[in-house]
Amino acid sequence: MQNVKINSYQFLVLVILFTVGTSILIVPSALATVAKQDAWIAAIIGTVIGLSIVWLFTKIGLWFPNLTFVQMNEMLFGKWIGNILSFLFISMTLLSTAILLYYSGSFLTTHVMPNTPMGATNILMAIILVMAVRLGLETIARSAEIFIGVFFLLFIILVVFIAPEIKFENIQPVFEADINSIAESSLSLIVISSVYAVSLLMIYPAFINQPKSAKKFFLFGNLIGGLVIIILTFLCIFVLGADITARQEFPGYGLAKMINIGNFINRVEALMAALWIICLYFKMVIYFYSSVYGLAQILNLKDYRPLTYPLGMIVVVFSLVIFPNVMEQQKFDSTINIYFALTIGLLLPLLMVIVYAIRKKQLKKNLDYA
Repeated sequence: MQNVKINSYQFLVLVILFTVGTSILIVPSALATVAKQDAWIAAIIGTVIGLSIVWLFTKIGLWFPNLTFVQMNEMLFGKWIGNILSFLFISMTLLSTAILLYYSGSFLTTHVMPNTPMGATNILMAIILVMAVRLGLETIARSAEIFIGVFFLLFIILVVFIAPEIKFENIQPVFEADINSIAESSLSLIVISSVYAVSLLMIYPAFINQPKSAKKFFLFGNLIGGLVIIILTFLCIFVLGADITARQEFPGYGLAKMINIGNFINRVEALMAALWIICLYFKMVIYFYSSVYGLAQILNLKDYRPLTYPLGMIVVVFSLVIFPNVMEQQKFDSTINIYFALTIGLLLPLLMVIVYAIRKKQLKKNLDYA
């Protein structure tokens, strides 16, 4: 369907932006809601466990170096069962695209452009999304190379400027939360930053020119993204305090509002908005690309591009009707969404490992013959 290949560094950049994604604004709140001032501990634990899940994805990918996740399912489970499982995977990625589009519209209309209807912002974002996917994976990867420098520059500026506002007493008492609370809060980070990374198996290793070296970049990119989230969680707790962090929908944005250097450098929360939009956009692009390309493979289409327009319209409609209010969104994210993601992003890969172990010899013959 396409012969495009990206290099390992480009894949590393995509992994970093995907891992950070929505986490940069919403995860500190989710962690602090349960773990309180020990949210930073939950962030560290979530990052470590998440790395083991990503390692599992790298192993599965290297078993099938020339196949996408959809093709892996068909190879392991057969055409019918494999396509059903792949359709569930596509449903997850398409739903995730709509949810991120909702996040984008909600954030922009609440904090940046309050007089603009959410439908307008979502349609404009969807147009850019469709354009990116139609231009192909190589274009997406090259643009990510440009924006990763902008992202880290803005992130460093944020950290340096907010440092004078740090209050060390906000983190005390340390280790007050029990093990269950820390485990529960870290689950949200594991799902968002690592379990959903199963979507990257639509890129890795089939469209990477050096799959074996890309394995360490997959892990390293997830680690860098995890460190960004840990640092941001630290800052939210140190500056805002656990209670304010837990109460705010976007504590990362509230953190940027606290910047005040000599009553001269302040009101720079637009930096935080730019940080989040960059990460959210590339995560959304990867989800949408996985949905479109995966569905095209299931339908045996020669070109995936004709699917971008109808699926783009579906995503826009979903983003406008999926959540009636913020409370429903938070309830969905903490219940149904987590279970659905764990089923497709963790249980399915584990099932793939079991089936591969049983059918290993036969599968190797089929791959050699192909």
